[in-house]
Amino acid sequence: MKKQRHIQTTRTLLSRFRYWGRKNYAAFASMGREFQIGHLHINVVDVALRKQNAAQTIPYHTFMTLQEIKDQVLAGIDISPDQAAWLANMADSEALYAAAHEITVARASHEFDMCSIINAKSGRCPENCKWCAQSAHHHTQIETYDAIPIHEAISIARLNEQQGIKRLSLVTSGRRIKASEIDYFCDIYRKMGEETHVHLCASMGLLKREELEKLKAAGVKRYHCNLETASSYFSELCTTHTIEQKKETIRTAQELGMEICSGGIIGMGETMKQRIELAFELKELEVCSVPMNILNPIPGTPLEHMPPISDEEILVTIAIFRFILPRTFIRFAGGRARLSRETQKQALSAGVNGLLMGDMLTTLGSGVNEDKSLAREAGYDPL
Repeated sequence: MKKQRHIQTTRTLLSRFRYWGRKNYAAFASMGREFQIGHLHINVVDVALRKQNAAQTIPYHTFMTLQEIKDQVLAGIDISPDQAAWLANMADSEALYAAAHEITVARASHEFDMCSIINAKSGRCPENCKWCAQSAHHHTQIETYDAIPIHEAISIARLNEQQGIKRLSLVTSGRRIKASEIDYFCDIYRKMGEETHVHLCASMGLLKREELEKLKAAGVKRYHCNLETASSYFSELCTTHTIEQKKETIRTAQELGMEICSGGIIGMGETMKQRIELAFELKELEVCSVPMNILNPIPGTPLEHMPPISDEEILVTIAIFRFILPRTFIRFAGGRARLSRETQKQALSAGVNGLLMGDMLTTLGSGVNEDKSLAREAGYDPL
């Protein structure tokens, strides 16, 4: 008899909590615990909860649909890793891309962000990153040289400005630039600031506070330091430095008032779960720009025989990043030249709202005019 009453009570509770009002949801959410609550519609979430400064998330559960998760993000509520994993396994990829594009239009900047880079110091890097042609540990055929001449950097900056590119970064090889080089690069930045109107960025490794302070004083507004992959996978790809050292550099630059650009490379043997992990790490760091690179296996590197991931896997990853990072610039960067024009255009309708244009360090990039045309075809105004 007791057993029967217990079953009846359980059924009653399930029935009572199958549909939630705003007050009921708010009461349970305030307890700080997770509940499997049946079929929850986004419009029952208490508006007051969404106005809190702390990020709000709704735990993943079996009955939530793509529409409801999209509405959740549009309402300003973060998704959970479990929800992201569910989205990644959806059968209808096209519907996922469309939903991601809706989020881009509604929550991300309406500006299409174009940037370019100057390979300001190339090769002979002491780090052992398995994907990188610039590492001295690998036998690649890249051109190596020390710091680029000032006049050459200024000439490239002017050319980029003439082509409508508003953001430009000097990128140097190595764990960090030498102390003896920092003043030289600061001179380049000051000269670029005097002679152009481009937004100045820097990517110069694991710099210390005093070095970052010098760059900021020279006019650098944004610092770039890719995490490259998830914390759980990073040591499989690099052992000469850690992902925590990268995060320390990022946090220091943020403390100094710099914007942060940080992303990764997909297709290096990581799982979709680890890509989702990376996206949430970037979210936690509050970066404003996320470069999405696709591995371009370079002969002579340990990853030279890594099989390429499919176009669909690339597009799904981009869409998932948009769900996790609804307000961030997601920038298609290195490796995209191996994709067809149609796939690149599709990416711009699946979450991408920025492009790294021109030469991509040691791999083939895309022509600026061609990229602008691509953006226009996808409905953006790149000017």
